[in-house]
Amino acid sequence: MNTKDKKSISKFLSLVLRHQPEHIDLKLDKNGWANIEELIEKSKSKNIKFTTTDLEEIVITNDKKRFAFNEDKTKIRANQGHSLKTIDLQLKPVTPPEILYHGTVAKFIEAIKENGLQKMSRQHVHLSKDLDTAVKVGTRRGKPIILSVRALDMLNNGFLFYCSENGVWLTDNVPVKFIDFK
Repeated sequence: MNTKDKKSISKFLSLVLRHQPEHIDLKLDKNGWANIEELIEKSKSKNIKFTTTDLEEIVITNDKKRFAFNEDKTKIRANQGHSLKTIDLQLKPVTPPEILYHGTVAKFIEAIKENGLQKMSRQHVHLSKDLDTAVKVGTRRGKPIILSVRALDMLNNGFLFYCSENGVWLTDNVPVKFIDFK
C-alpha cells in the first residue's frame, strides 16, 4: 500500500471510528470497538477498499498510533479523540508528570486565557508529555504556540488524568490558573 492510500484510509478510519460510524452504518460497541470484517465490508459502500493486512500496516505504522486491535485482531478502535459521547475507553486514572504540554495557535489564545482548555466536541482535552509532540499538534493549524500545563498541581486539586494506549494524556478540562502562557 502506498503512502497516499495509507493516509487516505487512516483519515477515513478516524472519521468512522471516532466521529461518524453511521457514515457507513458501522456498529461500535460501548468501548469503541468495531468488527474488522464489518468495517471492511461496509467501507466498500463509500468506495473505500482495504484488507485486514492493510489495516495491520496502518495500525503498526501510524505515527500517532491512533488505532489499536483487540487481542485476537478481530476488532479495531481509535485510541482517543472520539466525539461520540457513548464511547467508554475504560481508561483508568493515572498520575501525570509534573508538566504536560498543549499545542495550539494564536487565534485560540484569547479564548484559552478566558476559559482554559476545553474538550469542545471531544471527550477530553488532549495533552502531550513532550514538547515535540505538542509542536506537531500545533503545527497542524499554523504557527504553533505551546502551553505548559501544571498537571501535578491539577491532580493535587482533584482533577483526573488518563493516558491513552498511544501516550496521549487526557483530562476533562484545564482551568486557566494551571496554564503557563509563556
